[in-house]
Amino acid sequence: MQKIVECVPNFSEGRTLKVINSIFDAAKIKGVKVFELEYNRDHNRMLFTIVGEPEAVLASVFESIKTATKLIDMNKHVGEHPRIGATDVVPFVPVSGVTMKECVEISNQLAKKVADQLKIPVFMYEESAKRPEYKNLADVRAGELESLRVTMKKPDYGPDKIHPTAGAVVIGARKYLIAFNVNLDTSDVLIAKEIAKKIREKDGGLKGVKALGFMVDGRAQVSMNLVDYEKTNFDAAFYVVKKEAEKLGIKIKNSEIYGMIPLEALVKTAKDTFKADGFKSDQVLEKRLYE
Repeated sequence: MQKIVECVPNFSEGRTLKVINSIFDAAKIKGVKVFELEYNRDHNRMLFTIVGEPEAVLASVFESIKTATKLIDMNKHVGEHPRIGATDVVPFVPVSGVTMKECVEISNQLAKKVADQLKIPVFMYEESAKRPEYKNLADVRAGELESLRVTMKKPDYGPDKIHPTAGAVVIGARKYLIAFNVNLDTSDVLIAKEIAKKIREKDGGLKGVKALGFMVDGRAQVSMNLVDYEKTNFDAAFYVVKKEAEKLGIKIKNSEIYGMIPLEALVKTAKDTFKADGFKSDQVLEKRLYE
């Protein structure tokens, strides 16, 4: 079986199209597929997906990190989304023929290369975390880049000070993550923040859900990372946000899935929402055609 890894690097740039395209294009090397470029001006953030064999994916994401380091100056960066660096977070995800342990090894190889060649401090998170307090991305990014400028945490790789323009970076290995946003029909961001607090796991909400409230394109947004769709899928998260919004007299404007999702998440939606108990991914025509 061919070894396939997914990598979804996130960069702190969502406004300058020339920079966005340069970072995206840098990843397009032989042996990988690079697609699903997403960026947002208010978040001032971009991400895309790289898929291929481990060595090729590692080489691809390093090229994009190298380009981001040249083109993004974090001294000038302002945006809604939490961040600590030009390249903010780089997760590796096992897709097929690859174990989580192998993805951890790949993440460490990339971290060492970034630290040695680009002189950027690297923090390891999720399955790659070397310290329990750094397992959760939100804990690593607490206080954001501004906090690191005042009190630098001890990195897992690289210098004990932030890069003068690129800041720091978080690298790791994790399971599939679904980035899911629900846009409310209001410009009151405090409502989005209140709903986010109610639904996120750390405050007693939905299992496997991380959530924040933002102002995006003039509307309040509940922005979620579903870190275990088998515990809470995007349809379940949507209905809970809708219920909480209705309690406050607010309607849902729309929702969006940000980036790629696994087929099994859609299968689970069919099972959970439509009670299609016997439905399985093998019933999806395109899956059978391309097996």
